[in-house]
Amino acid sequence: MSVMFLPLRLIPVPVQCVVMTTVLELVFSRDESLKPCLADMEGRVFRIHVRDTDAIMFLGFKRGKAWVHSNYNGDVDVRMNATTAGFARMCFGHEDPDDLVFQQVLKLSGDSDAMLRFKKLFAAADLDWERELRAAFGDFFGTRVAKAAHALVAAEQKLAEGSKQALSNSLRGMDVPDSTRLQEWQAGVEHLSHQISRTKGRMTRLEHKLEHLTEAVEKQ
Repeated sequence: MSVMFLPLRLIPVPVQCVVMTTVLELVFSRDESLKPCLADMEGRVFRIHVRDTDAIMFLGFKRGKAWVHSNYNGDVDVRMNATTAGFARMCFGHEDPDDLVFQQVLKLSGDSDAMLRFKKLFAAADLDWERELRAAFGDFFGTRVAKAAHALVAAEQKLAEGSKQALSNSLRGMDVPDSTRLQEWQAGVEHLSHQISRTKGRMTRLEHKLEHLTEAVEKQ
């Protein structure tokens, strides 16, 4: 599922709002099957916060249409919070928002019913931001934005992999076991525990034999 956010670091927020509104209007207006989903979103408002740029936008639905503004004074149903790279992963990397929420890349709070309706709408729309940007604003703009988003996603993945490798190297340097070594240690501990249990059993049997011998000697 793709979602609605267009991550553009260098474009002013009001301009981003215009771009997003234009794309959403085109997508929703040409697909009649989306009208019931749009009707379900009537009056809903979502607050979108891009943490690394501190940009804030509001996405709302009214009379079967979507709007995106940089300011809004009413009540908000859902709050969405992620970095530019996080939103890029959803829109251009096509990562599942549920997975990103689980990874704490995307943070959601608010009305759960509104969230479910929102997911249903955008799942039905199957929005491809690169394709829609090209259609609405031309190949040059659409391609530039898509390339920047893909580069951002790739950079974050590389950073994550580098961090993971650096952590693994640090653990080795500290002689802290990684997952493989932990599994080996666990197998060794289980084997040792089994051996100890067997030894305890033998000792118990020997103690019983010793008791019987002692009793026999005392009777004599």
